[in-house]
Amino acid sequence: MAEPASKVRPCNGLRLLQFEKDGVCRVGVEAAPNGDIVDVTRIDSSIPTDMVAFLEAGEAALDAAAAAVATGEGVLGRDSVKIRAPLFRPEKVICVGMNYVDHCTEQNMPVPVEPVIFSKFASAIVDPNADVELPPETEELDFEVELAFVIGRGGRRIQEEDAMSHVAGFTVAHDVSARDWQLRKNGGQWLIGKTFDTFCPIGPSIVPPSALSDVHNLGIRCRLNGETVQDSNTNQLVHKTQACISFISKFITLKPGDLILTGTPPGVGCFRKPPLWLKKGDVVECEIDEIGCIRNLIV
Repeated sequence: MAEPASKVRPCNGLRLLQFEKDGVCRVGVEAAPNGDIVDVTRIDSSIPTDMVAFLEAGEAALDAAAAAVATGEGVLGRDSVKIRAPLFRPEKVICVGMNYVDHCTEQNMPVPVEPVIFSKFASAIVDPNADVELPPETEELDFEVELAFVIGRGGRRIQEEDAMSHVAGFTVAHDVSARDWQLRKNGGQWLIGKTFDTFCPIGPSIVPPSALSDVHNLGIRCRLNGETVQDSNTNQLVHKTQACISFISKFITLKPGDLILTGTPPGVGCFRKPPLWLKKGDVVECEIDEIGCIRNLIV
């Protein structure tokens, strides 16, 4: 049962999300993991209704949301709203490849000394329970569960020791991949194979580091039609959150709302023998302990 909003302790961090009610999308707070939603923007109209704008507003928006939660008002049953992606239209979606020790092992590839960076477009982002399209242009659609984090405070040349203060929180991502386009077509460039429409389901919420026991020691798994196909732990990450932020920000100024996917563990379809490709009607569930689970039907 969800913890009542009046018992939520803001000092533990706010689990932020976006939800739709009566056809309007706005920012809310989970009263408890997978629990009811506190409609903070209805309590305080100064709170931005868009997540990127909310993060750009910084501590003022966070303090206002915490105060709204503390009133105990504005609680909506989770079943009465539609959970949307926790943010849309970030300036950047940055991905880290080859970032699990056990994923490198399954490919017989050396562990990267520096993070391997590529990108998706923000147009690929869809809701945590949205359908994923199987495009006619690919015959090799693959699944990848990933830990992702959202930048809360921007910066350039961020030092590792300061990096976590720039993180708004963590979420679950499904890095859907068209392997033929990623690995063989388009001159070997990864971009198209990673960024078809619907290829980036995320959610359900943005969970701050303070609400997690240890973000770098959480179970991470993917299920295909109920069968576990990926099962690892974020302690297998080669380059952890702080290192990724420090490295990326050497080259690129990070902005509030930027979304960074940190890589996938072993078990993906393309390295199986024979390969395991997604097909119409498949259901993929991506789950990370303490953060949440997203579920996508392949259509």
